[in-house]
Amino acid sequence: MLVLRSTAESHPMRRLVGSVFQSLDGVIQGPGGPTEDLRGGFAHGGWVSPLWDDRLRQALGAVFAAPYDLLLGKRTYEIFAAYWPFVPPENPIGAAFNGATKHVLTHAGADLDWQNSHRLPDIAAVRALKAGQGPDLLIQGSASLYPQLLAAGLIDRITIMTFPVLLGAGRRLFGAGTPPISLRQVAADVSPKGVVVAVYEPAGAVETAAIADYPPSGAEVQRRARWAEDVGDYPE
Repeated sequence: MLVLRSTAESHPMRRLVGSVFQSLDGVIQGPGGPTEDLRGGFAHGGWVSPLWDDRLRQALGAVFAAPYDLLLGKRTYEIFAAYWPFVPPENPIGAAFNGATKHVLTHAGADLDWQNSHRLPDIAAVRALKAGQGPDLLIQGSASLYPQLLAAGLIDRITIMTFPVLLGAGRRLFGAGTPPISLRQVAADVSPKGVVVAVYEPAGAVETAAIADYPPSGAEVQRRARWAEDVGDYPE
């Protein structure tokens, strides 16, 4: 069973946390339904539902357990704003999302019509918001935010639910601009259907070391030189 440290712990400032669904090949696009996100001809929307169960429901409930404000990218905001305000009032996630304060990181000037929505123009505004008083900032979807926020050192925790499917194409969680960092796993679980739920916190720079520290052979020295000169695609 997944065990998380309480999200109600006392912290000197509000935390920035994320939770995300991804495929085994890192795709985050369209988890909720076939028509959620068709950009780029994506044809596999709705890949989460067939593998959903009570264990995942509990893990997601732990993410939502404490008070939070939502931090969203513009596209995720548009998806949510066209869906959650129109679900039945007894839907618990809809009620929570509709009532939560929504902070949208966007340069666009379009109106944010969903109740309690506010625009953040840049990462500096996110940093200032995080340094203030209030509940944790919770990212949902919004894959484009992660590289920027990780590079700025603003993310405190990420819950990643990795589903045992290969989608082959689609928008990926850690795309261009993702900085090299180490992560520390603080909790983990595997659902009966093979979904890996892992909770990570940033842990500093990436450390590197050789598996075995033997002097390189002559063949190895030649290989390194040959690969250093290669400027095209090298066959695997």
